Amino acid sequence: MKKQITCLLIQTVLLLTLSLNAFSQAPATTLVKVIVSPDHNDWNYKVNEEAKFSVQVLKYGNLLENVTVDYWAGSDIKSAVYKKGVALKDGKLEIKGNLKTPGFFRVAVSTNMDGKKYDGMATAAFEPEKILPDVKEPADFDNFWSNAIAQARKLNLEPTLTLVPERCTSTVNVYHISFQNDRPGSKIYGMLAIPKKAGKYPAIVKLPGGGVYKYGGDAKTAAFGVITLEIGIHGIPVNLEPQVYADLAAGALSNYFNIRMNDKDQFYFKRVFIGCVKAIDFIYTLPEFNGNDLAITGQSQGGLLCIATAVLDKRVKYLAVGAPAFCDNGRFMTQSMVVGGKGKIGPDEFETLNYYDGVNFAKKLTIPGFYTWGYNDMAVPPATMYATYNIVTAPKELHIYQDSGHWTIPEQLEVMNTWLAKKLMGL
Repeated sequence: MKKQITCLLIQTVLLLTLSLNAFSQAPATTLVKVIVSPDHNDWNYKVNEEAKFSVQVLKYGNLLENVTVDYWAGSDIKSAVYKKGVALKDGKLEIKGNLKTPGFFRVAVSTNMDGKKYDGMATAAFEPEKILPDVKEPADFDNFWSNAIAQARKLNLEPTLTLVPERCTSTVNVYHISFQNDRPGSKIYGMLAIPKKAGKYPAIVKLPGGGVYKYGGDAKTAAFGVITLEIGIHGIPVNLEPQVYADLAAGALSNYFNIRMNDKDQFYFKRVFIGCVKAIDFIYTLPEFNGNDLAITGQSQGGLLCIATAVLDKRVKYLAVGAPAFCDNGRFMTQSMVVGGKGKIGPDEFETLNYYDGVNFAKKLTIPGFYTWGYNDMAVPPATMYATYNIVTAPKELHIYQDSGHWTIPEQLEVMNTWLAKKLMGL
């Protein structure tokens, strides 16, 4: 009997891992492929060791010999070596690089063919497990957040649940929900999926990546006996027409991550972090929740929100994080992006960001976590993710998929979702 139950649970886990939503999918394949291959299969090197990158261009799987490419190679864009119109002798080119300190050396190659541009990339890691962050924790960091949450909790949730018949299934009810956030009239909206069968269930809260989107609710996962809640962070309903979100993303919410960044109390993400915590409060109001087994998951911006929420609310039991953004912000800003097109951010902004930096939360984590990313991520520098992961002292697993960019591949999702499902089911 015990063996039958175990087999049934494992089968359920495998089914559940197929239903948990992907964060984002890898780009579709192309006719021409630019292949950049480090000479170590795992793409990992010792400091001062020379990495050799082989460059090839394939069409229909065959090597093209008469090809010219442009490339840049270096530890970051500012210090990279740029070359244009380099001929691939016998169809191949070798590029070498090394680092004297822990970090990443990237080779990015492109070629133009029939009026189209094709790209390839590989990133060598030099002892990334030794990368440490350079982030200051404000003296009042803990008090700042405990006071902010305590103040927000003085405001009753006043939750609303509106059934969405067209999203429901024979076994799952789907609701468009809202609850009050940090001040009267400021709300968090989301999509909630609950199994119809009477019982007590574990729950997953899905925290969103960057952008402004519509959500449909995760009825597939709920069908396997897991309450799911997807929230939006912008204080607007998440069931509107897609054009509404496109207009907001291009208008009022364009570069929302910059809004009032020079003031820690007014910064856009203060209400976002609080809203994630109050989403946990909301889950605990549900009579169908089993009162214990609660996981959070998210990628990029959502990864940061997971790390912060797991620290700010100890009722969270597990977190599964993909490519967490806005961690180790000094490195993140200089290596990855120019915030809001301003070219640089000043000391007031960095002072504010220290209250929201994933590093200052990650070192306080106490629960098991699953972490995953790729070396080829151009949106979030892998050095910032390693700097964050390396200071986590809680139980942790890191799963690297070297050639992934800012997306997840099916195998990566399968491993992550299986881990998450097993934790929630006590396997």
